[in-house]
Amino acid sequence: MREIYLDNSATTQCFPEVAERMRRVLTEEYGNPSSMHHKGVEAEKIVSASRHTLAQILKVKDSEIIFTSCGTESDNLAIIGGALASCRRGKHLITTRIEHPAVLESMKYLESQGYEVTYLPVDKDGLVEPAAVEEAVRGDTILVSIMHTNNEIGAVEPVAEIGRRIKAKNPNTLFHVDAVQGFGKARIYPAKMGIDLLAVSAHKIHGPKGMGFLYKSQKVRLVNLIYGGGQQNGLRSGTENVAGIAGMAMAADMLYRDFDGETAKIRGLKNAFLEEVERFNEELTSKGEEPLIVNGRTGDDSAPHIISLTVPGVRAEVLLHALEDKGIYVSSGSACSSNRPHPSQTLQAIGLPRPYWDNTIRISLSGLNTKEDIAETAAALREIVPFLRRYTRH
Repeated sequence: MREIYLDNSATTQCFPEVAERMRRVLTEEYGNPSSMHHKGVEAEKIVSASRHTLAQILKVKDSEIIFTSCGTESDNLAIIGGALASCRRGKHLITTRIEHPAVLESMKYLESQGYEVTYLPVDKDGLVEPAAVEEAVRGDTILVSIMHTNNEIGAVEPVAEIGRRIKAKNPNTLFHVDAVQGFGKARIYPAKMGIDLLAVSAHKIHGPKGMGFLYKSQKVRLVNLIYGGGQQNGLRSGTENVAGIAGMAMAADMLYRDFDGETAKIRGLKNAFLEEVERFNEELTSKGEEPLIVNGRTGDDSAPHIISLTVPGVRAEVLLHALEDKGIYVSSGSACSSNRPHPSQTLQAIGLPRPYWDNTIRISLSGLNTKEDIAETAAALREIVPFLRRYTRH
């Protein structure tokens, strides 16, 4: 059976070239970058070159890239480290109700430590209003955290406008952006967008799991969360994951080398699938059946790779496994917190009716997908949905 992998927001297949690069580092260029001998110097050169590659993509300084173990660690270091370093100026933070758990759980921890957090609502498309962010900023607001791209419905937040308004209202307020779903799918330039801290994960961009980085403006001070040998200027102690760093940088370079072509291909696949959904809905409506619902925006102002699809009358978990039986892999929501079912905060925040919370799947694409993948998935839905609806009713 041919596999069709459509869960790329959960993780991506590692590029073969990236895996080979990492193999060479692990088996041939395996020195500790802190060692002073040739092998150590060789490893340090890999780390430095990788840092330069990522900095060039973001148009920032090499010294502003901090390597971490994942996007979650990057978010934690930015939010908790930033809050601890700025606590003398205030203890007020701002975020939205649709952030990734890495952000929301960090905020909850800070609340337990006496910080105050304002949770802003979003509209039906998952977008936060920049004016609402600006209004919420106060003299004691030390940090605002808003994601670039929502991992469930693909809403792309107006981070540049938000950054501008934050800095106009309170220049001392730090602006953190979780770009785990946006990096590799959008051009992001922190310095131009008023972003002080930016979190990225490697395994979302065809790199290795267990690897990420944090952009930290040279003007920003953080309290480190990991103590040890003082690597990376003391902000992230521990021997660097040289193979992971090399793999992440290579994957990023491959994506941004032909960025326009890559994103155009993915968006074309998304649009093709949405056209199939529209045709299927016409068939359903003609038979008096309830149509499928596409959540959030679907145009060029949305993420090119994420589709949130509600199938009334069919539980997401059941549909997921029915598709899996045909070799098609999708998600019933975010796979980033656990594999235990739980109500989606994003679907609740955009006002999706409660009965639909358990009827929503996420289809997420990559440049490795094909038109055939889309056609076969659409055909599978046409077959499976009517059958499961009949089964549910009886």
